[in-house]
Amino acid sequence: MRSIIPIGPFHPLQDEPENFLLTVEGETVVDIDVNLGYIHKGIELLAQQKTYDQVVFLVERICGICSITHTVCFCNAVEDLLKIEIPERAKYIRTILGEIERIHSHLLWMGLAGHFIGYNTVFMWTWKYREPILDMMEILTGNRQSCGMLKVGGVRRDLDNQKLSQLLKTLDELEPKIKMLADAVQDDPVLKARLENVGTLTRKDAIDYCVVGPTARASGVNIDVRRDDPYAAYPYLDWDVIVLNQGDVYAKFLVRVLETLESIKILRQAVQKIPAGDFQLQIREVPPGEGIGRYEAPRGEDIHYVRSNGTNFPERLKVRAPSYINIPSFYASCINQQVADVTITLAAVDPCYSCTERMISAKDIRSNHLWSQKDLIEISSQKTIKIASELGIEPDLPILKKYLLR
Repeated sequence: MRSIIPIGPFHPLQDEPENFLLTVEGETVVDIDVNLGYIHKGIELLAQQKTYDQVVFLVERICGICSITHTVCFCNAVEDLLKIEIPERAKYIRTILGEIERIHSHLLWMGLAGHFIGYNTVFMWTWKYREPILDMMEILTGNRQSCGMLKVGGVRRDLDNQKLSQLLKTLDELEPKIKMLADAVQDDPVLKARLENVGTLTRKDAIDYCVVGPTARASGVNIDVRRDDPYAAYPYLDWDVIVLNQGDVYAKFLVRVLETLESIKILRQAVQKIPAGDFQLQIREVPPGEGIGRYEAPRGEDIHYVRSNGTNFPERLKVRAPSYINIPSFYASCINQQVADVTITLAAVDPCYSCTERMISAKDIRSNHLWSQKDLIEISSQKTIKIASELGIEPDLPILKKYLLR
């Protein structure tokens, strides 16, 4: 006998509103329906009403954790449109701020993951280690989050070299603690018993669902925008992409722990190699054109598309955050799992539902016709099939069948 178990839209273990409808047979999940769109801030529409400089502060508020992510990604898009190279010092500053944010984001997720499975020792450890990193962000920029440091053409303010030396001391204190955590994760029988072979996403499913970031790398997909489409100072630094093959929640946990150590390695090099000089270009006008920015957020590849009509206001901003592309993989990772394992499986992609906002209806002001969300999905899926046919590609995409057309 089948029954439906709803999770959300408000649930004590989920920080943001979302709704998952689990179809279960006994304790086994046989189907899942994902409903998003409970948060809609209208960022893309608001961007059309603000100058390029103002949009930087707007996109900083897409996500409370990834404020550097979205601002750098937007700046990358506009700089791609302008075909400009920012000063070397600005590249290093962007890298330093981005890796500090990555460490803080990964530690935040690891703590929450421990809390989700009732292992609050992990929660207390990781959040304690996270505090000095947030303190360093405040020392360097003036704020722990939403620091307002970015601008098109570079960064808004320079970093004090003396304070950068203080960052190195913080990293020296943090690194042995993260190594201890990595050893604990690999040796702890409780974590292994609770997370191994849970919520497994195979490499094939990871590719079929186009997942990104630690979700992909934990399933053996060797991708990272910092290496594959380099930006900021990453081409000048030595670091490794962490890839594991198990694809389960345990692998996703371990990937993030090891990536934190790589971020420490990147930060040390960036502080030691940062050159002197200018940290911004003065941008007077943005000509007509299009630009795309890519950025390796803590959750995976972030994409911003910008179109200019030659005015001081972008004609169009399109944001595709990594959570939006990772969440559909729940159809592969949650099916045939036990109900007790679903919550940690849902959390394993580190989803940000605030980043996944999309409109739920559209109105044609000329005909007064209203398209529902279902209508828009159908139009989108048909257009995808048409484009695939024109390119000679067989439209046999799992996401199209299981997500768009369901």
